[in-house]
Amino acid sequence: MIRGLRRRFIGVSMLAILIVLALIIGIIDIANYMNVDNMAKQRMDMLIANEGTFDAFKAGPMNPMEPPNMNGFPDNKILMETPFDSRYFTVYLKEDGTIASINMDNVAAISEETARTMAEEVLEKQRDSGYRSGFRYQKAAKASGETYYVFLDCSREFATFYSFLRASLIVSIIGAISYLILVLIFSKLVFRPVAESYEKQKRFITDASHEIKTPLAIIDANTEVIEMEKGESEWTKSIRNQVRRLSSLTEKLVFLSRMDEEGTRLEMREFGLSELVEEVLDSYDAMALSKGKTLERDIASDVRFYGDETNLHQMMSLLLDNAMKYSSEGGTIRVKMERLTKGKRRVQLTFYNTVESIAPGNHDELFERFYREDASRSTKTGGHGIGLSVVKAIVDAHHGKITAESVDGASFCITIRL
Repeated sequence: MIRGLRRRFIGVSMLAILIVLALIIGIIDIANYMNVDNMAKQRMDMLIANEGTFDAFKAGPMNPMEPPNMNGFPDNKILMETPFDSRYFTVYLKEDGTIASINMDNVAAISEETARTMAEEVLEKQRDSGYRSGFRYQKAAKASGETYYVFLDCSREFATFYSFLRASLIVSIIGAISYLILVLIFSKLVFRPVAESYEKQKRFITDASHEIKTPLAIIDANTEVIEMEKGESEWTKSIRNQVRRLSSLTEKLVFLSRMDEEGTRLEMREFGLSELVEEVLDSYDAMALSKGKTLERDIASDVRFYGDETNLHQMMSLLLDNAMKYSSEGGTIRVKMERLTKGKRRVQLTFYNTVESIAPGNHDELFERFYREDASRSTKTGGHGIGLSVVKAIVDAHHGKITAESVDGASFCITIRL
């Protein structure tokens, strides 16, 4: 139990740190991409504003504070250097939309054939702007009406962006692994007091249970002697009933304590599950008849299962005992077992019984230890609110799944998948 709790703690902690890292890295990388995109857009706008070329900027000496024909763009040295470090080519179109010519004077990284292929792909998709093979492209028109595309090389900027993206991912992975190592180390220190307290609790339950067994055995023996000497009475019957209840409770507590122990080994083997279910049901036929209840069954034949037969026998006995106790007067108890063809679980067991009244919906809270929806029922039925906890412990030990629900408020159904 402590190990499972520690795993969940580590899992939640890792999930939290991964979400935080993803948000931080995501925000930084998105901001970085937006910066690259804005710079490319700014340079593209300069090209479009000057009819797809920077030739006017390179014509002669410029006043560094007043670059010519900047058309309202900010006066800064970065933009003044833009005409000299930008690589681009321009594709001019005919009136019918086909390529008329390509100006390759300002780019050397690609051939004219590659540029033509890129332009044809863009024309085929009929897009006015976007990115293609590291180039930002945009459609525009000159004052004369001639239409053209400008392809601006952004490969260097994107290479820097992707380099930063890779570095941030690597740093995040290293950070997550480092955090996991630290959590693994410090979680042992955090859970050590909890583990010690839990061990003391289990030891107390086990020791107390063994200590209680001796006086219970003496009380039962003394009651038997009294009955032999003076005959059975309602008082001796009450004593025997209470001894049985307390003995049953201590056995269940010891069982739960053992199931909680780390490394508890079940006696796993393959056996006939169909025969086991039929055997348990047969033992409850007489009880159902005496209580005026109907016990129905629908059991798939020849089902083999690998598990702890003794524990599964106890599980089904507890479920049938629970159904007998809490089903309505003259009610129906129905047990069904079927093979599962989908998923990793092979068998589904359903324990259904009618009840006088229950809230519709899910009732998995009944598997909590000592849970009692109505404390007054304890004295009426002789239960302690621990039987279904034992059932769940057995199901969990077999890596199964158990649910409890009421569909109509007049019936109760427990479903087990193993």
